[in-house]
Amino acid sequence: MATVREVFETNTFGVMAMTQAVLPQFRARKSGVIVNVTTSAALAPMPLVAVYTASKTAIEGFTASLAFELEAFQVRVKLAERIFASLRQLTAVTKESDVAEGVWRAANDSTGKLRFPAGPDAVALAQAT
Repeated sequence: MATVREVFETNTFGVMAMTQAVLPQFRARKSGVIVNVTTSAALAPMPLVAVYTASKTAIEGFTASLAFELEAFQVRVKLAERIFASLRQLTAVTKESDVAEGVWRAANDSTGKLRFPAGPDAVALAQAT
């Protein structure tokens, strides 16, 4: 359970704390974009990453609800999905630059789109679901 708490502290509560820190300024100026990075393991469960997946799935729900809550303040909320580890297809792996590009696309997107798969494996997985 200590490891579970540690994973949730980082992946879930850390994201929530950072969001809480920036929201007052975003609401006050009626502008801003929050981009949370999750995992495509939330779309297609994989073995050996149950706690990691649970921590990121919590962020998926948090982010989706937050998008509705902050709409009135003109604050946009997006998800950039990265792959944890491609256990099914080792030739298509997400690189750090793929995640950075996904975050950039999400931050600069003005539509209501919520999810931005990052990397060839995450894109393929998103298209399959």
